[in-house]
Amino acid sequence: MASDDLAVTASPEQEQDSKRSPFLEALGERVRNLRSRKGMTRRAVALAADVSERHLANLEYGTGNVSVLVLLQVAQALQCSLAELLGDVTTSSPEWLLIRELLGKRSESDLRRARLQLGEMFGEGGDAQARQARIALIGLRGAGKTALGQRLADDLGYPFIELSREIEQFAGCKISEIHNLYGANAYRRYERRALEEAIQIYPEVVIATPGGLVSDSANFNLLLSHCTTVWLQADAADHMGRVAAQGDMRPMAASREAMEDLKRILEGRSAFYSKADLAINTSTRTEDQAFAALRASVRQHLALPV
Repeated sequence: MASDDLAVTASPEQEQDSKRSPFLEALGERVRNLRSRKGMTRRAVALAADVSERHLANLEYGTGNVSVLVLLQVAQALQCSLAELLGDVTTSSPEWLLIRELLGKRSESDLRRARLQLGEMFGEGGDAQARQARIALIGLRGAGKTALGQRLADDLGYPFIELSREIEQFAGCKISEIHNLYGANAYRRYERRALEEAIQIYPEVVIATPGGLVSDSANFNLLLSHCTTVWLQADAADHMGRVAAQGDMRPMAASREAMEDLKRILEGRSAFYSKADLAINTSTRTEDQAFAALRASVRQHLALPV
């Protein structure tokens, strides 16, 4: 018998199974498990979610590529969060769910206290006294971190580090090349290595951090745990004007669009920047005035003569 005679042609159902998305299969399994946990039949969930029972069955078996709106309706029918359906890590076990419930309605100040206590409990909080003398300046590009940071370091007699330059030394290339050649994840790894080394080497230091450091929760948590953080605030127009004054005209190429992008970035990061220990608004101030305010605030925080 020829070998071709032994070939088996896959049925349409088998082909469909082979093409199933692992994500959709996992999503369907979570829907089934949640439905079982709630003690609800598929029909009852379909009625509560206002979807057909067949549509829900396709979802549960990982063959239905449903819309976000349908997922939201199913989540509401199951009385769970959309994050739980999608498989967020904080919904992956009973303990996580209990912690979410405990913290869900707490204020920002309560959550901050909980974060600090958890850091101490798990040995990731850093020594409070050692943390105090490491001054980290955060904020968008154009906030004055480099210029004011160097002046502050000179005033305090501390070393000054521009973390972006340290990252480039670790990588052996420019930051733009790190992103282009290796991607954002590699950049974050270099950023963490540079930050960890600065913390280990310098008990007293002023650090100018990259503007996007707050976007990585692990790196930002490391910074908050081991440094006194100072947010150098400025409005979007000042940020853009200062970058242009440094000779970088790229943001001005499409100024209206660039300004809107900058406003969105600032708005998106402000909640993270606001976690800083101190904040200095540099808008409407000359560099000398901004430095005087920064110097007074930091010296007061360190209990040094102003």
